[in-house]
Amino acid sequence: MTRLLLATRNQKKLVELRRILEAEGVAGLEVVGLADVPEFPEAPETGATFEDNAVAKAADAARATGLPAVADDSGLEVDALNGMPGVLSARWSGKHGDDQANLDLVLGQLGDVPDERRGGAFVSAAALVLPDGTETVVRGEWRGTIIREPRGANGFGYDPIFVPDGETRTSAELTPEEKDADSHRGRALRLLLPSLKPLAG
Repeated sequence: MTRLLLATRNQKKLVELRRILEAEGVAGLEVVGLADVPEFPEAPETGATFEDNAVAKAADAARATGLPAVADDSGLEVDALNGMPGVLSARWSGKHGDDQANLDLVLGQLGDVPDERRGGAFVSAAALVLPDGTETVVRGEWRGTIIREPRGANGFGYDPIFVPDGETRTSAELTPEEKDADSHRGRALRLLLPSLKPLAG
């Protein structure tokens, strides 16, 4: 069984990758997270793009552990905010990981934006870096609309205010399986599958 390091401490992301691999019939990979390997210095996310941050995180993890490493960097790009919060999504309100404050700030910034101009996309860049330094980087996008009031208890981050194109429910009202099938991270991780499958033997 090959160990594959997902460079995150987010349990939801670990569960998501395991679910996607299982759904695609990829056996032979044991997905572990940062909590399962010895600690190493993690570089701050200072890249200008999602791709820069994903590659930096995966490369750090592969170098430090000798394991093939996957990392993703994702966020919300709002059309009316010129693509922001973008790479700053997790710390848009000034404090990293304060989902409620970040969501409230985006809603406040969009307060007077009419419904027809509230488009946006969740974006995820996923990188696989092998111990020999080989890099694969992919990008998944999930277009939708930013609504005015949060709805739903599934998901995290900006999920409660994002209604995907073709849906009436928010991302936070979808089942995990529905979300995996369409989400930006689900799309990006599936684009990585051709590079992950050989690792499974």
